[in-house]
Amino acid sequence: MVVTRLRLALSALLAAGATLTGCGGSSAPSQPAAAVAPSAPPVEAVTHTLSLTDARGQTVSLKSKPDRIVCLTGLCDDALVELGLTPAATTTPKLVARPDYLGEAGKAVPTLPGMFGNEDVAAIAATKPDLVMGLAGAHDQLRPAIEKFAPLWLVEVKTYEDSVRYLRDVAALTDRGAQQVRAERAFRDRLAAARATSTERGLNKTTALAMYGGTSIGVNTSDDLLGHLLSQVFDYPWPSKGGGFDTAQAYNVEEILTRDPDIVFIQSFTFGPDARTVSAQYAANPVWKRITAVREGRAHEVPAELWASGRGTRALGLILDEAVAKATA
Repeated sequence: MVVTRLRLALSALLAAGATLTGCGGSSAPSQPAAAVAPSAPPVEAVTHTLSLTDARGQTVSLKSKPDRIVCLTGLCDDALVELGLTPAATTTPKLVARPDYLGEAGKAVPTLPGMFGNEDVAAIAATKPDLVMGLAGAHDQLRPAIEKFAPLWLVEVKTYEDSVRYLRDVAALTDRGAQQVRAERAFRDRLAAARATSTERGLNKTTALAMYGGTSIGVNTSDDLLGHLLSQVFDYPWPSKGGGFDTAQAYNVEEILTRDPDIVFIQSFTFGPDARTVSAQYAANPVWKRITAVREGRAHEVPAELWASGRGTRALGLILDEAVAKATA
């Protein structure tokens, strides 16, 4: 089912301006962090390496710096773009074609066929990759087939520090330390600015919710990357419900009303011209209409390709900017 596959990506277990070239070649103003936030660690350039350990404890070793990296997860695309690189192929074409990613150049990046977690291995092989990046929990079963022609690096991201770590890891493999420092600093500056605004404007007392939906709805819980990020700025009372992917984020409308968020960010997964957004699907629902954010016009549809797929430091910085702007409008 589409929604189940998207939940995998959403949980990360669950789906700018440097010169951009092929893989292998090629902001927000800094503000003091809020008093309640810990000081950001100093940003240092990584050292080039050809070996790392992935989320499954598997060693990924390369013979030389990778020129062609295939992305089965948006975290990969995000990190490459942050470093001034272009994926050899992608599964998130809407993300890479955004103006704040590759823009028009992103439309030229080949899109891999197949469903998320079951991409066409022959098509991946045809791109002649030096490295393939996938999502732990979604692409594990592809390892035997992919590793016949390229190393597979599985990633898992639950917090923004995981996103920073993967930016650094990709930079280490591609020898892009200078670009990593710029990207990491830009993200940390955006986070510090968002935290400062949170304190100044009382956003830390504003109950926020990030949710998603297609044929059913789910909530980005506080142990999910997006929920964890928003909890740095807002009151975010949405713990995991436990019990696996299908139940951990399965809040219904009545449960959402119980916590009654002041602002809601909605990722609608719409396919085809007749598909309706979550807001449209629930517009006549009497319980939905009682939620404060809905009642006050603060339930916002946001771009799913960014909020659900990016997962890296560029996406997280843009999400912070958008969330804070909407909350302070």
